[in-house]
Amino acid sequence: MAITLYALKPRFQALLHPAVGRMAAAGVTANQVTLAAAAGSVLLGGLLALQGPARPALFLLLPAWLALRMALNAVDGMLAREFGQKSRLGAFLNELGDVVSDAALYLPFALVAPFAPAWVVIVVVLAVTGELAGVLGQTIGASRRYDGPLGKSDRALVFGALGLWVGLAPLPAMIAWAMPVLAVLAAVGIVNRVRRALAEAEGRA
Repeated sequence: MAITLYALKPRFQALLHPAVGRMAAAGVTANQVTLAAAAGSVLLGGLLALQGPARPALFLLLPAWLALRMALNAVDGMLAREFGQKSRLGAFLNELGDVVSDAALYLPFALVAPFAPAWVVIVVVLAVTGELAGVLGQTIGASRRYDGPLGKSDRALVFGALGLWVGLAPLPAMIAWAMPVLAVLAAVGIVNRVRRALAEAEGRA
């Protein structure tokens, strides 16, 4: 598997396990957590799009929210798997919530100099395509693929760092190249997910 922060997820989940147990006991459901993460992402993305260009300090909210969103994503999965809350609806909400959240949080960078809006849109489209490619592995008998580079956790790290930078100081002109580089990495990730899903399915045949 290509290098990706997703490999660290089991350790992160172990740290959250006690809190998740308390949430389950209090009646919190996986679907509630999933919807809360998506709603928070859309609200923050809207705020950044509307106010961020004039008030760059608002982008300092992004790394904090991305860290919280990562925790919420781990929590909803643990509630579903370990506390009998798996559902067909939850599977849809989980995947759709992730792509909606990514689009909402990352598209505001199209309004930040010196990024070219078209390249930001391309990165977001490729990110969504990568998640689709990961899900489609299941339709051919493979597992849900999370191969990198630039998986969900990696994108959160990169855009969180960019948000921190935007919030603290104007970006230099040369950082405009970051988006084409991210687009290439996302495209490689898509190819890796497709190739490895095919190889996995063939190995199970």
